Amino acid sequence: MPFGSGIGFWEIVLILVVALILFGPNKLPELGRTIGRSMREFRQALGDMGKAFSLDEEEDEGKKQ
Repeated sequence: MPFGSGIGFWEIVLILVVALILFGPNKLPELGRTIGRSMREFRQALGDMGKAFSLDEEEDEGKKQ
């Protein structure tokens, strides 16, 4: 598999086994929720930032006319 082509099945299995060993079976659901919540907030922040930039561009174009 060439570099940059994504994570394969065995890599995911290895990551899950290491996470299970490090955090234990009781903490994994909490860890998954935390990661999911963080990813959702990050995507929302990126979307908000994109909207702010597009609004700034529209205002700049309005001032030029």
